[in-house]
Amino acid sequence: MDFFFELLFWLIAMATLMACSGFFSASEAALFYLQPRDRREMRQGTSGEKAAANLLSNPDRLLSAILFWNLLINISYFSLSSIAAIKIEKAYGQSGAVLFAGASLFSIIFFSEMLPKSVGVLKPRWLAKQFSVALSWAVRMVDPLMPLLQSINTISRRLIWPEFSAEPFLEISDLERAIEHSGNDAALIKQEQQVLQNIVSLSTIRVEEWMRPRTQFVSFRPPVQIEHLRGEVPASGYLLITEPDSIEIARAIRLDNQFDLDNDHLERMALPVLYLPWCATVADAMEKMSHRDREVTVVVNEFGDTIGILTIEDILETAFAYQPSRSSRLLNMPSMEKTGDSIWRVSGIMSLRQLARQLEMEVPDTFSVTVGGVIQESLQRLAETGDVCQWGPFEFTVLDASQRGNMLVQMEIRSQEQDDK
Repeated sequence: MDFFFELLFWLIAMATLMACSGFFSASEAALFYLQPRDRREMRQGTSGEKAAANLLSNPDRLLSAILFWNLLINISYFSLSSIAAIKIEKAYGQSGAVLFAGASLFSIIFFSEMLPKSVGVLKPRWLAKQFSVALSWAVRMVDPLMPLLQSINTISRRLIWPEFSAEPFLEISDLERAIEHSGNDAALIKQEQQVLQNIVSLSTIRVEEWMRPRTQFVSFRPPVQIEHLRGEVPASGYLLITEPDSIEIARAIRLDNQFDLDNDHLERMALPVLYLPWCATVADAMEKMSHRDREVTVVVNEFGDTIGILTIEDILETAFAYQPSRSSRLLNMPSMEKTGDSIWRVSGIMSLRQLARQLEMEVPDTFSVTVGGVIQESLQRLAETGDVCQWGPFEFTVLDASQRGNMLVQMEIRSQEQDDK
């Protein structure tokens, strides 16, 4: 009986150490998984949130303290595990000791590393708020040892990464040379060159050419409930929330990375959007979205009315897709499909820039940026099914204009001889 009480004591001590290790593992995952906007908001939040933000102001100190405590706890845990295994071996033989050692190792890996860190990633802000005060005391207890730990860290880095220095910014010519010497696969080199061209073209593409038009997304007026989504994620991937007294979009929630949504008042989780005029470039949008930590840009016209949105995913597709297509992204249909000799079926929202690139020819000057815009500019009214108009060497025939913002057009390139006839 004394053996069981003694073994129970060691097991309780090991479980306590396991819980402490899990605390530090969950704290590490939660704090370092916080997004920049979370950290900014937490600086003005509750006492727990302020403590978490204060800890993250010196990440090296925080990480050194967490690693120190985890190392100390793990050494103590395996020391107790070895003592308990020896006692079990005396009572049940070597097989019982091996089984206990394996169970001890699995327990600390799962309950002190895998499970806590998974929970920390799923609920980073909540856990950071709950654990920050206790973690602050643990960090302060290690402060007297911090100079020694930092010295060891510095020596280790100099031994492993001697003379490590930051790379200067690359010029476009440097990227081109890197692509040329990256390999002998012609197809891969062509794809890399296309991506490079896409990235460079961001500075010339206006946001109105690549935005999601007003007819291609839905928005909700607060208060917003989960039932309003009807079990479906909007095509844009974002829940767009308007001002309480207007239809202008004010905030947005990215839905594909949300693990825990409230049933009511979803607008409380939404983040502000960025506003840019229709004439701004996609490169401008990307730079401002990155600087201000925004994921959605609302495109407005000269009167300040919303005419479309541009998400960070739209920009990334523009840069890294081999042949980016707004029609494929918004309407799930090809932008351009050849149906005969010098005849194509095109989408009304296809940009003229993409049209010129696909045909490898110059197009006439115009204020419009899409095929549908050119047709309306030529007709001086909204297009209807069956309308025909001429634009330079192009003859457009509207095949379907039944759905607003989703026009299907037949395009024919006419030669000079055909025009003379």
